[in-house]
Amino acid sequence: MTEPGHATAETHHSDISDAPDASPRPTGKPHPASPIVASSRTAGATQTRATVPTSTPAARRTGLLVTLLLGGLTAVPPLSMDMYLPSLPAVTDGLHTSAATAQLTLTGCLAGMAVGQMIVGPMSDKWGRRRPLLIGMVIYVVATALCALSPNVGLLVAARLIQGLAGAAGIVISRAVVRDLYDGLAMARFFSTLMLISGVAPVVAPLIGGQILRFTDWRGVFVLLTVVGTLLTLLVWRRLHETLPPAARHDGGLGDAVRTIRSLLADRVFAGYMLCGAFGFAALFAYVSASPFVIQEIYGASPQTFSLLFGVNSVGLVLVGQLNGKVLVGRVSLDRVLTVGLVLIALAAAALLVMASGVFGHAGLFPIAAGLFVLMSSMGLVMPSTNTQGLLRTPHAAGSASALLGTSTFLMGSVASPLVGIAGERTAVPMALVQLCCALLALGCFLLLCRPWQRRGEAVTV
Repeated sequence: MTEPGHATAETHHSDISDAPDASPRPTGKPHPASPIVASSRTAGATQTRATVPTSTPAARRTGLLVTLLLGGLTAVPPLSMDMYLPSLPAVTDGLHTSAATAQLTLTGCLAGMAVGQMIVGPMSDKWGRRRPLLIGMVIYVVATALCALSPNVGLLVAARLIQGLAGAAGIVISRAVVRDLYDGLAMARFFSTLMLISGVAPVVAPLIGGQILRFTDWRGVFVLLTVVGTLLTLLVWRRLHETLPPAARHDGGLGDAVRTIRSLLADRVFAGYMLCGAFGFAALFAYVSASPFVIQEIYGASPQTFSLLFGVNSVGLVLVGQLNGKVLVGRVSLDRVLTVGLVLIALAAAALLVMASGVFGHAGLFPIAAGLFVLMSSMGLVMPSTNTQGLLRTPHAAGSASALLGTSTFLMGSVASPLVGIAGERTAVPMALVQLCCALLALGCFLLLCRPWQRRGEAVTV
């Protein structure tokens, strides 16, 4: 049974790219300002759900083009970061600067994406999704073009910061759009689909960046990113209509946005899912930061072997995400899937720590690569589940909730990155130790704050 006036978890949605009205009409009373948990029993899974706003369009489905567009928007961060990585030595030489200063171009972009989400999220709850997204993407295109034209490293760092701030619009609003259109299990499946699309970006971005350097200099990378940003902006303008009706928007100013964020952080369960996802991502980012050094310098693999292993791990992440979305969702509760994912990450990190410390002798490259594969692939169970469960509790502020979910992951990732090198450059122990600590913290936040056993009878209606 479903509650009157609320969309079910498997409510499908008509192609929003074909909707003639940019502002869907509300279908009922505006939702309350705090999440209400509906209780019912599913046939094969139980999980917590916040009441869906009754203003959500009741019969809409994203078409293939819009699905690809949302996936492209979530791929903006890895494209902006990873495609640029092979160019760092060329930037150092071309702009006559030090390697440390050139690294600031990465830090600026990452910091901009973290802060930008906290700005764009509340804006999208106040003005709707379409307008802030278009503004953000236009600024992203301009900033990326400035990167290509930068005559010195100072201007490049500033342009990268702006690029990150503006590119955050694509990350946070794409998640908010999914929350507007889907609920419950359907939302979990859609997030798994987005992972398939955006998960390809980390695999191909460094390869594309390396190939560009064969024909032009580092500025060509930003020229290509400018073209990609322009295409995404045009698609947003032409095909992505408004998904948040006026009745569901927040009318307050900065004070209201701060109160909304404060209320989200005060929600113990939401905070638990947010921290769980953030610490899980930190374990993943520790791998991304340390794996080039660990695989190539410590275990003697060639750059080609490292690229192959990195690609295989990324494919594992995507495939497990698809297994989650196509097979597990609807049959196994999201909390149970999340538990399995966190336990697998913790076990893989513990195994890596044992192998790296040499307790049972020297471990070769293959066992280390296998442990990293299990750890990274398990994120395909964790990331969609934490995003879905967090957004399910926040129909009244999907933009702000999406911003918190995104910002927390970027901040935790930026903290984990330098920690992996604390103990020197001759052992993989720091990487494994950071990964294990992050995995245990994620599992602890899930158990202590989310307390899934207390909400076992609360379910999404299917």
